[in-house]
Amino acid sequence: MTDTAEEGVRIAIASGKGGTGKTTVAVSLALALCETGPVQLVDCDVEEPNDHLFICPELATREPVELLAPRVNDDKCTRCGTCAAACRYGALAVIEKGVLVHPELCHGCGLCAMVCPEGAITEDPRTIGWIEEGQGKGLDFLQGMLNVGEPMASPIIEQLKVRAGTNRLTVLDVPPGTGCPVIAALRGADFALLVAEPTPFGLHDLKAAVEVSRALALPTGVLVNRHGIGTDQVERYCRKEGIAVLLRIPMDRRFAAAYARGEPLVEAFPEWKAPMIELHSSIMNRVAVA
Repeated sequence: MTDTAEEGVRIAIASGKGGTGKTTVAVSLALALCETGPVQLVDCDVEEPNDHLFICPELATREPVELLAPRVNDDKCTRCGTCAAACRYGALAVIEKGVLVHPELCHGCGLCAMVCPEGAITEDPRTIGWIEEGQGKGLDFLQGMLNVGEPMASPIIEQLKVRAGTNRLTVLDVPPGTGCPVIAALRGADFALLVAEPTPFGLHDLKAAVEVSRALALPTGVLVNRHGIGTDQVERYCRKEGIAVLLRIPMDRRFAAAYARGEPLVEAFPEWKAPMIELHSSIMNRVAVA
């Protein structure tokens, strides 16, 4: 594929659990590719972002992510309960003294204000986290951070993806697991690369991640990290399911030591740039025929 064809392509690096090497792969892939054209790295793991530890970006902007939370005017409220009945998330409850609002449960949909027959509900902005943008080691970089105590990561991830735009190749470092934040990060991607360990637990988590990618109709491939430990169950599963194993990174204590020092794999071991570029080519070939 040409560079022009690659503009706007989003490659999501995901895993069924944390600790598989997902961030190692995302950062290394982005760094290997940035020498050939503009690449953007987006850290969607807004609860525990750590891509910045490996590329040491200079952050130029920091902007809040806000949701609208209801505020009830007690002078107008008749405690009819219409707002509480309409809220599917349980963010409002009618009590003897008025309406109790739980802002941490509110999804900012505005339905309560729409259905209130007395016009007693208005909405105030509430900051749930932040988006930071900058550059590091030749990469355009975006990361989100969820405020401590806030339960909903998805709105920040959605805003991250809007800010990322579609004018360059983008590598998305997806949150671990298979919950709502993962779905928010994967939705709209062009390819899902699932990082898995060759162990029984790794197979279990990979199966869950595959179910999510298939539900979203995403072209999917697998990268086996710490290859050489465990069993061949992951490989056999991939063959059975028709999922390509695109790269195998062997178990090597030196890789773990480099990670602990905050050194990306392709910097600590430059010989891994070529496999990462080949990995990208394999992904783009599959995107082209999807």
